[in-house]
Parts: sequence; structure tokens; C-alpha cells
Amino acid sequence: MNKQIIECVPNISEGKDLTKIHTIANVVKEVDGVKLLDVDPGKATNRTVITFVGEPKNVIEAAFRLIKKASELIDMSKQTGEHPRFGATDVCPLVPIANISMEETASFAHQLGERVGEELGISGYFYENAATSDERKNLATVRSGEYEGLKDKLNNPNWKPDFGPSKFNQKVISSGVTAISARDFLIAYNVNLNSTSTRRANAIAFDIRENGRVKLVDGKKVLDKNGEAERIPGKLKAVKGIGWYIDEYGIAQISYNLTNITITSMHEAFYETDLAAKKRGLRVTGSELIGLVPLQAMLDAADFYLTKQQRSLGISDREKIKIAVKSLGLDDLKPFNPKERIIEYVMNADADKKLVDFSVKDFAEETASESMAPGGGSIAAYVGTLGVSLGTMVANLSAHKPGWDDKWKYFSDWAEKGQKYKNELLFLVDEDTNAFNKIIDGFRLPKTTEEEKEIRKQAVEEATKYATEIPFKVMETAYNSMEVMLEMAKNGLQNSISDAGVGALCARTSVIGAYFNVRINAKDIKDKEFATKILADAKEIYNKTIALEQEMMVIIDAKI
Repeated sequence: MNKQIIECVPNISEGKDLTKIHTIANVVKEVDGVKLLDVDPGKATNRTVITFVGEPKNVIEAAFRLIKKASELIDMSKQTGEHPRFGATDVCPLVPIANISMEETASFAHQLGERVGEELGISGYFYENAATSDERKNLATVRSGEYEGLKDKLNNPNWKPDFGPSKFNQKVISSGVTAISARDFLIAYNVNLNSTSTRRANAIAFDIRENGRVKLVDGKKVLDKNGEAERIPGKLKAVKGIGWYIDEYGIAQISYNLTNITITSMHEAFYETDLAAKKRGLRVTGSELIGLVPLQAMLDAADFYLTKQQRSLGISDREKIKIAVKSLGLDDLKPFNPKERIIEYVMNADADKKLVDFSVKDFAEETASESMAPGGGSIAAYVGTLGVSLGTMVANLSAHKPGWDDKWKYFSDWAEKGQKYKNELLFLVDEDTNAFNKIIDGFRLPKTTEEEKEIRKQAVEEATKYATEIPFKVMETAYNSMEVMLEMAKNGLQNSISDAGVGALCARTSVIGAYFNVRINAKDIKDKEFATKILADAKEIYNKTIALEQEMMVIIDAKI
């Protein structure tokens, strides 16, 4: 069964004292199975965003310890800062990441709140998907009045806390209250202006945020039939925003919460803010990401700007991230390190090094060593990777050829296909070695009793089947990738037709090499029906590859 993973993103009301900040954040590391991903302090806002992930029960334990430590080290009666706040741990949202529903995540939020109230004596509220009523879903509503208004809030029966004491006692004076939620992935994102005016920054925020601005006529609020102020909606959905001045940087910013990036993405918020700023005589100089961002959000931003530039989208993730950083100005105020700011990269930072992460030289030396892996299967997959990379290169060169501007999308689509094949083959480089290791693991199982012998036999059989399926997948992928080289030989940049040819030869070598591995592994499979079918299917791919290679040679010989 796949593990359930949730993310926790507590915001503490301390952004200046690094000793306090790291003392609070480091309690998370004491809990097994929890990974601290990011600690992002802000001096001017006097607020730090902490991010960690793990299985739900472990995350709840880590969050509880963090809230406890924050209440011990942060005295809210002495705290000030630009950001709205009402507690030492101001908010503590839980975010479903993998194999867990929002409803389950909300249940864990309630468990955390009950512990915080009962064991720590800290009061608080549930909001968003953990809210106990519709009136408490919106964080801004829950936090209205902030810390300074807590005495009146707790004396109001309508604002009785969801957990913890309902009296304004000494504990509340010291620690404030905490808001706990289950919510979708949120990006905290600030856009920088060439201005120091909070009023003008707010005006742009009102243009953009979903809630817009209050409707005025002759300087007076327009009220609806219920006596509520009417509002003029903003440009973008699922966006909250305010303007403020950041003394640390000497500029005004628009601070956004993008509450659902499938509705409004980071790059859409940036682009529309830039347009709104220009209309008001201002200029956007860059942006600032608070906390972490999913890899896909960065890739989507790159694709957005590459499309506007009519440039090929079929480039590597690394190059796309560079485009996204520069297009959004994420390095405007301080350096942006993708390894520290992109969730997937941070989560994999401690993972064992893969073959595909080796340098070319180290990969060759590892292959040449006395170890049996990587072997021919991994090398076949890597040769296929090089082949389709050449085909993709020709597609990208063709997309950028002067005079072919009307064809850029056509070649970009082919380059994207090439990138997909490349990524599949890169995965198979390591997976072939992993499959071989599964066979070794099977043979190492105990074989003392008849039951152990049977378990061992089944494990070896299943591992051998898998070790046959992986090179078959290499064959299939490398053969399919030849369509990129064939198309580039026919219609791509003709000065690079030799590159397309070499790519095709690499793909052909990949197929034949992987075919050897299918055959040698299949002979040890006891399930003869399975073995017969996979060998027949592999032979068919082999024959089609040889035929396609000949077609490529005819085209190349005719054009060179």
C-alpha cells in the first residue's frame, strides 16, 4: 500500500531572531519519518514559514511539538510585524500530498487542534476545509481583529474557540491563538514594484484579487439590500492579496495567497499584476516566493513565457526552471536556488544517487568496474536516451531557425515528444539495474523449510519476469522514439540531418541491446506462456526497428 503523505506549513510570528526560529523549526527533526523541507524567515513581516512533510500521525506529532515550542519562545504581547497575526503559531495548515483525501486530512487537523487545546491549553479555530461552520472557513474572517482584538473576540459567544479555553487568560496573552486547517496547496507569492507606495500596491491588489474592492459612489460605500457593502470583483479567482511596504527591501509589494494554483497559477498572477501596474504608471521588477513550490508550477510558468516568445517547449526541466526564474524575476531580491525551493528537489535531496546523476566519466567508470551492474540493459537504455536527445536537439534547432517562425509550434511539439521519450529512457537506465538487483534479492532469501523454498522460488520468478519486462520496455520506447529522428530527417533542419541519423542508429542499438536482455532473461522464466508472448512481441519490435533503420538510411543517403 502506498504511504499517505501530508505537508504541514506552520507560520510562526517570529522572523528576526534566527536562534528562536531554528530552535522552533528543529523540533520537527526529532520526529521519525518527518522531513523538514524549508525554513523561510521574513524580517519586515516578523514571520517565518516552516514546511515539513511525512505520514499523517508523524506530522501531527511534529506540528504539536512545534506549536508547543513556539508558545514557549514567542511572547505575543511584545510582537509586532507587517503581516496579520494573532498567535505565536499563527496558522498551521495541513495539505494532502499523496494517497490521502481532503476529508482525511481535515480529520487529522481536528486531532491536532484537540491535542493543542487539551494538552497545551492554547485556544484556536479551524478554518478552510477543517472549519466547523461556513462562517469560519475564511482565514481573514477568523483572524479579524488580530492579536489586539482577542479579548473582545473571546468574550463574543459567536467566536467561542473550536478548541482550548474560551477565556482571555494569561496563556492567551502570551501565546495568542492558533488557526488550524486542511487546505489545498497554497503558494505565498509576493510581486515587487518600483514604488514605495502601499496605497498604490493595494490598488493593484484590489484589481487582481478575487474579492476585489468595495464599490464606492461619491466616496461612499454602496450597500446591498442586506446592508452589506457591494464589491467590484477582481480579475483572478482563487487569489487573495494586499499591498504593503517592505522596509527590508525598500519597496512596496503585492502579497498574494494563490489558494488553488489549478485555477490561478503563479505566472498568471504575475502577468496580470504586471499589466495592472503598467496601467497605473508602475512597473513590476520581479517577485518573491515564500516557502516551496511544486516543480510543475515552475514548468508551467516556463511554458507560458516560451509560448509567448514562440520558442520550443521541448527543452529540459533544468532549462525551463532557468526561464521561469528569469521571467518571474524570482531572483530580484535574493538568489533563487531550485534545489532549496522546489518541493520535489528538496524531498529527493537525501535519496541515493542514481546512475543518471553520475557524470559521463563516472558512469563509464562504474560500468567498467567489477560490479555486474550497470550492465547491458542499463547501457542499452542510456544509448537510447542519447539517440532521442539528438533527435530532440534537431527539433529545437528547427524551431528556432530564422524564416521558419510559422513552424515553431510544429517543431516544438516534436521536441516535447522527444523529451518524453528521453525521460522514460532515463528512468529505465536505473530501473534495469533495480530489476537485476531484485533477482539477486530473491536468491538471497532463506531456503531452509519447504515454505521458505516456495516463497523464494516465487520471488525469483516474479523478479525474473520484471527483469524481462524492463528491457522489453526499453525496446518499445527506443523504437517509438525513432519517429522523432525520422520526422527530423524528412522535415527538420537539413544541416543537422546527420545528427538525426546518429540518433536513429543509437535508438536501433538500444533496441537490439535490450532485445538481448529480454531473450537471456526470458529463458529462465518458468511461466512459458508469459515467456513465449514477450519473446514474440520483442521479435516484432526488433524487426520493425531494422526496417525503420533502413528507411532512415535511404533518406539520409539521398540528402547528404
